[in-house]
Amino acid sequence: MIVKVTRSGGFAGLMAHGELDTSAEPDAEQLEAAVQALDATDLGSGRPQPDRYVYKVEVRDAPDADATHHTVAEQDVNETTAWLLDRILKR
Repeated sequence: MIVKVTRSGGFAGLMAHGELDTSAEPDAEQLEAAVQALDATDLGSGRPQPDRYVYKVEVRDAPDADATHHTVAEQDVNETTAWLLDRILKR
């Protein structure tokens, strides 16, 4: 599974990007479970609030597969999603 994250907004308006191929990670099962939880979670409105981040998440099962897209506003991030986003953006 290939996961791309783009973070925008925040106080300074800086953007951050990250990409992770879960198959190359020792904790692939935990990463993929966190990605799959995005589908089951109520991610909220995705509407930005002043000085808060907005995350765009793109998920592909394979490099040539169609992507699934999620938009997550910072105020709607739960613990599992925060771990996933942080992990990908620190790549």
